Amino acid sequence: MHLLVGDIGGTKTELALYDRATYGARPVCSARYPSHAFDSLETVVDRFLTEFEHPDVRAAAFGVAGPVVEQRCQTTNLPWWLDSQKLSAHLHCPVRLLNDFEAIVLGIGLLQNEQLHVLQEGEGRQPGPIAVLGAGTGLGEAVAVPGLNGGLPQVLASEGGHCDFAPRTESEISLLRFLQRRHGRVSVERAVSGPGLTAIFDFIVESGQAIPHPSTLMHLNNRDPSAVIGECGLEGSDPACSKALELFVNLYGAEAGNLALKVLPTGGLYVAGGIAPKLLDALIDGRFLSALLDKGRMRTVLERMYIAIVLEPRVALQGALRQAAALEEAMTSSDRRPR
Repeated sequence: MHLLVGDIGGTKTELALYDRATYGARPVCSARYPSHAFDSLETVVDRFLTEFEHPDVRAAAFGVAGPVVEQRCQTTNLPWWLDSQKLSAHLHCPVRLLNDFEAIVLGIGLLQNEQLHVLQEGEGRQPGPIAVLGAGTGLGEAVAVPGLNGGLPQVLASEGGHCDFAPRTESEISLLRFLQRRHGRVSVERAVSGPGLTAIFDFIVESGQAIPHPSTLMHLNNRDPSAVIGECGLEGSDPACSKALELFVNLYGAEAGNLALKVLPTGGLYVAGGIAPKLLDALIDGRFLSALLDKGRMRTVLERMYIAIVLEPRVALQGALRQAAALEEAMTSSDRRPR
């Protein structure tokens, strides 16, 4: 008997199987697929289960990049429609859908110290809510409060990445106008995400702030542009990439500070998502934290908070696993009740 879990994003879908008897250990098997190569989650799951010889699945849970309402989800950056009841019928087991950041929040509770990089110790992690945000294909945000009687945390998933982009400087105001010409209404996700980093690079170049090297332009045509810009920005090998990365980090930190003020997460503020580990050197050099704390009279409030970057790339899978295990336990308990 196995537990099936997944992390469903706009770029990739990662699936894993765990033995239900030892679900806290390493997965029995796992695989990663390009999301846009498939027309539905069922198709990806079928491919995965076929590759691993159709194991018996006892329960399943999937973290999904999009709003989950009544166990249904239209993914934000992927043309998929997910329904837990249909997935349950397809897999012949109970299925739970979670917003991807709900899964991340659940996974954070399992992380060890070495899987985190602490930006600010503050007053340490106190009882109370936690807040999580993370840039990847989009920008996710979530809040959680402790669960009742030691149960799973109660997670308030959100679509905070789609709130309005709030520029603070003349340069950021110019970036807002640049993005308005592209999109009309501008959310913070348009700047703080992988595609957002690429858009910031375009803004830097088109506004004449820096000229990229010809080799950078060649790589942009052959690889993921945000990865190229991030790498060259970290190396300092391209002036346009360096300027784009600096602005990106400042905007990311500012949005983290906005979330912290809205939640007052005494249990900690966590920066997750696919981008943070890749750009770790840029996030820990002081610029991110400086932008986060730059909230005027509220600076002293933010300085008391525990702030950390999540280094574990499979944190969402770990959270989905906790949910799948809870589903399986509930089903087992129901089976044991007297008839």
